[in-house]
Amino acid sequence: MSLTILLRCHDTEQTRIFYESVLGFHTTATADGTVTVAQHGAQLIFTSQDLWQKPPGLSGTIYIHVKDVEEYFATLQNNGCVAWPLQAMPYGGKEFAVTDCNGYLVAFRQLTQAAV
Repeated sequence: MSLTILLRCHDTEQTRIFYESVLGFHTTATADGTVTVAQHGAQLIFTSQDLWQKPPGLSGTIYIHVKDVEEYFATLQNNGCVAWPLQAMPYGGKEFAVTDCNGYLVAFRQLTQAAV
């Protein structure tokens, strides 16, 4: 099963640049006013359209599972967007998070053997 989330963004070009150059995602302009970003088996779609009559926002964290969270963290740790550093979690995994250019929290997680 896969999941795709449609999120409002401030600016699709700024969002495309952030996900491509900072996080290393593949990006595609998918329709008028939207950009799709994909990596690690996850896909997010951003739109600059005001479909919800609300500013960009989410009262939660978007989790993306990665194969090697330590290696991925090493590539991102000095880019200034890390919201919380790589850490072992009591519920069985290692994770870290970034705050993207729209204010969304995106966490990258790898399950440990004990959690699998």
